[in-house]
Amino acid sequence: MPANSAVTPSTLSQRDLPWQIHWDLHTCTLCGRCTAVCPVNAIELGVFRKRNINVPPLGSQKPSSESSVYYGIRQRTAPAYACVGCSMCNLVCPNNSIQALKSETTDMLRFHRDQGGQPRTRGGRRNLSDSVLDQIKFMRISMLTDPALDAGRHEFEIRTLIGRILPPAQAIKAGQENGWVPPVREIYPLMIGGMSFGALSPSMWEGLQMGVAYLNEELKMPVRICSGEGGCPPRLLRSRFLKYVILQIASGYFGWDEIIHSVPQMKEDPCAVEIKYGQGAKPGDGGLLQWHKVNRLIAAIRGVPPGVSLPSPPTHQTKYSIEEAVAKMIQSMSMAWGFRVPVYPKISASSTSLAVMNNLTRNPYAAGLAIDGEDGGTGAAYNVSMNHMGHPVASNIRDCYLNLVGLGKQNELPIIAGGGTGKNGNLASNTAALIMLGASAVQIGKYIMQAAAGCLGTEGDRCNICNIGRCPKGITSQDPRLYRRLDPEKVAERVVDVYLGFDIELKKILAPLGRSTSLPIGMSDALGIADKAAAERLKINYVV
Repeated sequence: MPANSAVTPSTLSQRDLPWQIHWDLHTCTLCGRCTAVCPVNAIELGVFRKRNINVPPLGSQKPSSESSVYYGIRQRTAPAYACVGCSMCNLVCPNNSIQALKSETTDMLRFHRDQGGQPRTRGGRRNLSDSVLDQIKFMRISMLTDPALDAGRHEFEIRTLIGRILPPAQAIKAGQENGWVPPVREIYPLMIGGMSFGALSPSMWEGLQMGVAYLNEELKMPVRICSGEGGCPPRLLRSRFLKYVILQIASGYFGWDEIIHSVPQMKEDPCAVEIKYGQGAKPGDGGLLQWHKVNRLIAAIRGVPPGVSLPSPPTHQTKYSIEEAVAKMIQSMSMAWGFRVPVYPKISASSTSLAVMNNLTRNPYAAGLAIDGEDGGTGAAYNVSMNHMGHPVASNIRDCYLNLVGLGKQNELPIIAGGGTGKNGNLASNTAALIMLGASAVQIGKYIMQAAAGCLGTEGDRCNICNIGRCPKGITSQDPRLYRRLDPEKVAERVVDVYLGFDIELKKILAPLGRSTSLPIGMSDALGIADKAAAERLKINYVV
């Protein structure tokens, strides 16, 4: 704190902050790189005064003192400039003279974040780290072959279906009566979830699209990516790569005019249309793209003025219930593409998810249901929403699947799970567990950001400033000075690496179970957990 600043009841010291800057005077060359790259301006160049005591030989003369002035690095303690622990300063420092360390004392900053009367908003994930998915084990091992070699010896493909899958007799009857059968797409069971062109930087978005195109074109892996809310750049809508994209529409209809106007010029139909009604990590908040990230390009695509915050609007007055809204939107989106494209809703995991699922079973145009759990990442949300609202995805998926089993439609309506998959790095095992609990496919978002672009945000509240457009890696920023740090081609390479590694790991799980020809959707007898309450809730084996 500068010497001339007043100490007030809201003044914080460096020790009160959750992340503290440690700077070494003796090795620092004052190059200024750390202050240049700090995304929140947490450090600044300071002028320091030091008193030096001169002690002459005994009896010669009295001791004297003199002052010297030197320049150094100073951490700012105002809540608006609090360090987020991204460690970009350490990455660019040529002498390793500076680093951000997590404080071991109580974080006092949490009581001062609401200055100005605004609750705290942040990006990233919630601060809770426990996960039921990480505790699940796969225990129904096939004894017909050597399980340890099975995945390496046999080559097999992993595929799933998105769309309403009618029984053969019913499909033939529907085709004969009205000439229309619900559209179905064969896809890879791991999808890249909705991260919008606006939430992500142009470099990150382009890198993801390039990686998905390479996986499809060169490696023949039908990986799909969701566009997120807010529309797409016109060149993607008019390209042949649109068939690898799931277009998302939400309550704001941002960017939908551009999509509808591009339909006559589309060379390919999109893979599917996802109607977003909620997000699991911030149920009730909807989308929230803050003004920091709404530049002229984003504003033009979304049809709004630049520099304004874009929260999702409330439900339109013509929609009085989720059931009515889903029915109307599925009908209208199906008509837009001549009933050639699967259309499904995405909702927040909730105790009311069963009501939506039951409604979809009676809608012949519904292509499935995407359920987003509470542990998912988010670009911006209120802290209280992220940490205290939502429903775990595992139990919600299980409830909906068992409900479909009771109706005899478990093979007809696919469920897409999302939220917290791979949260602790166990992507393949989490995905396999969700599939065996009843999901047909799994969506990931934050994981691919961390694996493909080096996102620094963690569950320990490190970084997590996606919402203010100051991402130190340039992943979620619309500032050219930041997103030019990110190489789209390197992002694409890492996307391919992630999927190839995931494919091997998933096969290592599925092959010993004897399921190398079909995806083990709902194969819950292969699962076990050491938590008795969780076993009873998920209706899987309790093992100790």
